[in-house]
Amino acid sequence: MIKLTAADGHEFSAFEAGNVNAPRGLVVVQEIFGVNAHMRLVSERLASFGYRVISPALFDRAERDAELGYTPDDIQKGLALRAKISEAEVLADIEACAGAFGGKPVGIIGYCWGGSIAWLGATKSTSFKAAVGWYGGGIAAAKDLAPACPVQLHFGEADTGIPMSDVEAIKAAQPGIDVFVYPGAQHGFGCEERASYSAKDCELAELRSLAFFAEHLR
Repeated sequence: MIKLTAADGHEFSAFEAGNVNAPRGLVVVQEIFGVNAHMRLVSERLASFGYRVISPALFDRAERDAELGYTPDDIQKGLALRAKISEAEVLADIEACAGAFGGKPVGIIGYCWGGSIAWLGATKSTSFKAAVGWYGGGIAAAKDLAPACPVQLHFGEADTGIPMSDVEAIKAAQPGIDVFVYPGAQHGFGCEERASYSAKDCELAELRSLAFFAEHLR
């Protein structure tokens, strides 16, 4: 864990993985469960492909060192913590992460809440050269924002929280971005700790994400 400071003076923790001298960087954005064991695993895996990775503890704004599991009680606590953090604060934290790479090309990838934040990073910041969002439920409401970088999005067809009508609306509003839908996949299909985990869909989405970053982070 490292410490970073946002533009508003807020100091927060972040999990760092990979070689600090790697030529490219990724900001990996958490679900509503904090930078828990799953997010650390994701960060380490992405770092193994030659990236320096920083995953900010966004919940530090509301409760420091919060790490949650995936029970119904954990979900409710995660939602409550998320509600205490403003969009402006989230943007300040991810931009602080981007700045920590010292001018090297940086991408952003997020999952669940982090998927929506990756979209914000693409549309309300100019700090990222590419953005990837996995099952971001808040993207549809912000679908008309103009991305400042290439974007790739991933959704599960059977996600009960993100109806296909939302995905189709995103596609219609943003014909220039890549939107992938995984037949039969549920929300959280990329998380090995959830019952909804789908190894084959997670692997394919990860391969697509890595190919996307390899193309755009130069």
